[in-house]
Amino acid sequence: MSLEELSDSYPKSLYLYHLKTKQYELLKEQKDTFLGNAVLSSDKKHLLYSEFSLGDPVFHVMDLDTLDSFGITGEPIGGALSARWADNETVIGPAYSGGAFTASTSGEIAAVPGLEGEPLFSVQKMKDKIYYIPSSAGSLQVLDLNTKEKASLNLDQVSGIFPSPDGKQMLVLQYKESQQTLILCDADGGNQKNIAEGNELGGISWSPDQQMIAYSLKSEVNGTTVYSLYLYDLLTGKSTQIAGDLKNLTTVWSPSGSELAYTEWSEKQTNSRIVHLTYVPQK
Repeated sequence: MSLEELSDSYPKSLYLYHLKTKQYELLKEQKDTFLGNAVLSSDKKHLLYSEFSLGDPVFHVMDLDTLDSFGITGEPIGGALSARWADNETVIGPAYSGGAFTASTSGEIAAVPGLEGEPLFSVQKMKDKIYYIPSSAGSLQVLDLNTKEKASLNLDQVSGIFPSPDGKQMLVLQYKESQQTLILCDADGGNQKNIAEGNELGGISWSPDQQMIAYSLKSEVNGTTVYSLYLYDLLTGKSTQIAGDLKNLTTVWSPSGSELAYTEWSEKQTNSRIVHLTYVPQK
């Protein structure tokens, strides 16, 4: 990187990794820029990613057929604080200008009616409802896109929302002082069940068949700090440790659900691995 503040770092590029051939395919490289946070749409036709050097990242959507991309920025939202796939053709997230935005894969960017100007921390969409966390409160709220009514789901101190693949359940990450709890509940906030609890939780993702949940956990065991990656089986209600001594994890499942990829940031470099699972995904 040319900037003096980043002179000990190298630019980061975007690649596809082919599981069968174990070959890398370069998608995009850019001088003096970190490219990352890449997430495929579920139909694998578009890629959501961010680019930055210093300051806040700018999110982009890339067409994987043409490799053309556009930035989620400008009027009427100012820019995207964060961004996630809502469906194959839509990205959603909180906007710099306040409220929430949607961006279509064709490049159309719009503010979400009913949330304009409201400072938001996190935004997710499930079916005909938008779930969001106000920056000032941390309580989970929901906006019904049909009735335009807002409601609280009676879940406070929330720092993350993770919808299930079928949109009927969600995982909620809740913090209380120095502890975090991962809660499984219905889309209306009912039937709450604690999945995991520890000093720090992350790397949270659903398997495509909704049978397994991946998460990383930092905990104290006999005075020693332990970092581990777990799989929670919804059929048995039990968690199994599959890797240890890992920090700052992100996880993503293969479409078949038979592989789990995880990426660790060790504060010096990024390391990625693929775990091949022996459980049989549900059809």
